[in-house]
Amino acid sequence: MIETTIEGWHAVLRGEADLDDLLHEDCVFWSPVLFRPQHGRDLTKLYLQAASQVFPGDGPADAAGQESGGDPTGGGSGFRYTRRVLDGNLAVLEFETMMGGIAVNGVDIITCDDDGMITEFKVMLRPMKAIEAVRDRMAAMLETLGDA
Repeated sequence: MIETTIEGWHAVLRGEADLDDLLHEDCVFWSPVLFRPQHGRDLTKLYLQAASQVFPGDGPADAAGQESGGDPTGGGSGFRYTRRVLDGNLAVLEFETMMGGIAVNGVDIITCDDDGMITEFKVMLRPMKAIEAVRDRMAAMLETLGDA
């Protein structure tokens, strides 16, 4: 089941699908910088939309001399998935990007229900400088999205 969900997630990242069609109404989002989980489709969608603006990083992966084959956006960003483990209703997707000259490495842990709807989305990041960069960029993006 998770294979179909991840295909849908990548379609969302490419702008070919709607996030509302993939998120369960009771979805929980775990941010790498917030202490408490964010509950519900609307909050999860807000954080994922902000992340989709922040995580492409500094530019296309090819510009950094890397392969763009793992770029779920279709090669238009510096964000790329480097590893994936899919098992049952769980996916672990490791990613890389660059932000302000800082190498960001992280993991998306995505859980879906038997209908393929995402019930939990957890993001983990390293190193500390990357967490700080993401925190600052996400705060600015969330403020912008909140004003829209």
